[in-house]
Amino acid sequence: MVTAEGLDGRGVRHAFFSRQGGVSTGIYSSLNCSFGSGDDPEAVALNRARAMEMVDRSPETLVTVYQVHSHRAVVVEEPWVRANAPRADAMATNRPGVTLGILTADCAPVLLADAAAGVIGAAHAGWRGARDGVLEAVVEAMVGLGARAERITAAVGPCIAQASYEVGPEFPDLFADAGPEAGSFFRPAERPGHFMFDLEGYAAQRLREAGVGNVTYLSLDTCAHEEAFFSYRRSCQRREPDYGRGLSCIFLDG
Repeated sequence: MVTAEGLDGRGVRHAFFSRQGGVSTGIYSSLNCSFGSGDDPEAVALNRARAMEMVDRSPETLVTVYQVHSHRAVVVEEPWVRANAPRADAMATNRPGVTLGILTADCAPVLLADAAAGVIGAAHAGWRGARDGVLEAVVEAMVGLGARAERITAAVGPCIAQASYEVGPEFPDLFADAGPEAGSFFRPAERPGHFMFDLEGYAAQRLREAGVGNVTYLSLDTCAHEEAFFSYRRSCQRREPDYGRGLSCIFLDG
């Protein structure tokens, strides 16, 4: 479990969990927290409970959305049962009884807080969601609950690093409408015509452009650190049938 400097405090707590400390086995070893994987649901439920125990929270407070790589953010007023999870990729709340959870395996988990307003947010930012505005959407949802963008602290958690993220020749064109700065997050790959994409840096830049006052990131490469993190790309490279997902969470004390 790791944390980002400046995000905790004044009633806000958070955690980016590693893959260690759970009960799952095989390719899901060990703290796989995704019911969307092919893992044993009972193991996933126990893993989630163990994660919440690490931060002194009840498992019943944890909410996750049905992540679809969208730019949709929802406001959470109370925990929901898993069957009622909305299709979205970001959440915001001002309720102390809610723990916002994001599941990732190379995409960027982004946790946000305006401690003065008592408002928190969480987002799942893959390249598509980040490009399409999921980070702006979560900031907007937080502002709707009383936050001010310039007071928000945001942390981009463990995700695939540029050194591990080779993309195809079509990728820069997919960001043509995302502003002239988007091109600076691509550098040529060793393979001709391909590029290395800086997802972490791009997410941080979109947060700054949304007016977020303090943006930090952990620079932990999920693809390169197998012992610590799950990775979709690493799983694909090995032709494994599935992969686990790590949990990141944020909540208000009280």
